[in-house]
Amino acid sequence: MQAGLLALQGRLQHVFSDPSLLQRATTHRSFSADHNERLEFLGDSVLNLAVASLLYQRLSALPEGDLSRVRANLVKQDTLHQLAVRLKVSEVLRLGEGEAKSGGQQRPSILADALEALIGAVYLDAGYASAEALVHRLFQGVEINPQMQAASKDAKTALQEWLQGRKMKLPQYKVVATVGAAHRQTFDVECDIPELGLTERGIGGSRRAGEQAAAAAMLATLKAKNL
Repeated sequence: MQAGLLALQGRLQHVFSDPSLLQRATTHRSFSADHNERLEFLGDSVLNLAVASLLYQRLSALPEGDLSRVRANLVKQDTLHQLAVRLKVSEVLRLGEGEAKSGGQQRPSILADALEALIGAVYLDAGYASAEALVHRLFQGVEINPQMQAASKDAKTALQEWLQGRKMKLPQYKVVATVGAAHRQTFDVECDIPELGLTERGIGGSRRAGEQAAAAAMLATLKAKNL
């Protein structure tokens, strides 16, 4: 394993039994077909559960809706980008030539996605307990307090709360298309609410941004239909 990845293992406080998972987690789709997007998908779910358990312990007096809002603050791109910078993830990212020349090494969306991929990689390598412990270590230096509930809601959180308030299942998000060169891709994302028979789409410069755009479109539809 190269020195940079060995050093990253030290910062993660996790030694991989399967080093190929760490290599894949730090590989962007512009570099290789064996890239980190599937690990990112997995890590996103592990991250949300681990942060939820952390908030359940620390903010025991907050109701569900406020906990959801605080979690949204903690798992948003800006926060994940800052954590990735602290871990010096950019030093080991593998990017295609075009993406590297366009500044991809420092792009917040790429770093945030790589952090989620690393969480997913730890989960596959050693199980949920190890991945949860990693997430809790990452957020040790992040201020978590009830006042975070006052932060403005993003579209995904607002849509989730709207559905939860009506005892409905959460929306389903799916990337239906990616357009453009690997270093300048846009993601066409579908937001589906089967119980209402509604589907909307949104486009963004990352999967995360596309999901937010699709959720915003769905909220606009719900408002137009007076639902």
